[in-house]
Amino acid sequence: MKLINFKKAIINCLLILLIFTLDRVSKIYILNLAEINNSIDIYVNSYLNLYLIWNKGIAFGIFSFDQNLAYNLITILIIIIIFIILLMIVNSNDFKVYFLIFIFGGSLGNLFDRLYYTAVPDFFDFHINNFHWFIFNVADIFISIGVICLIFVELILNKKDKNEIE
Repeated sequence: MKLINFKKAIINCLLILLIFTLDRVSKIYILNLAEINNSIDIYVNSYLNLYLIWNKGIAFGIFSFDQNLAYNLITILIIIIIFIILLMIVNSNDFKVYFLIFIFGGSLGNLFDRLYYTAVPDFFDFHINNFHWFIFNVADIFISIGVICLIFVELILNKKDKNEIE
């Protein structure tokens, strides 16, 4: 039994490390391009540009503040939330753990940037015609996928449980 838990813990840690590494490699690549070219504004196709911005807020630039106190409070709140997600991962024994791992790995990537750069580099600019979505990064992709999957699972499981009760 403990061997199985140990194997699961190793696999979970490797998945978190993989997500964190993918995020770091993508950001380092973009930051190196920005250093060489003094900025990043690359046309990829009619729906995607690479455009580097520095995000001091949370999810897609929400709550961006120039004040150090607000930035530090948000960072502390993020650390607390990441710790709670870690506890949820440790206590989870079903497939939802993988969605939590997506959120955790992406959150660690963005937290690293907040602590190292005091901002998170975002660079994917998805757009349709003149409508531009928020600029985001690889960590944001994993966080969003994890959250969306958890929401769908909860909606489906709650609907299934409700139907079983009736």
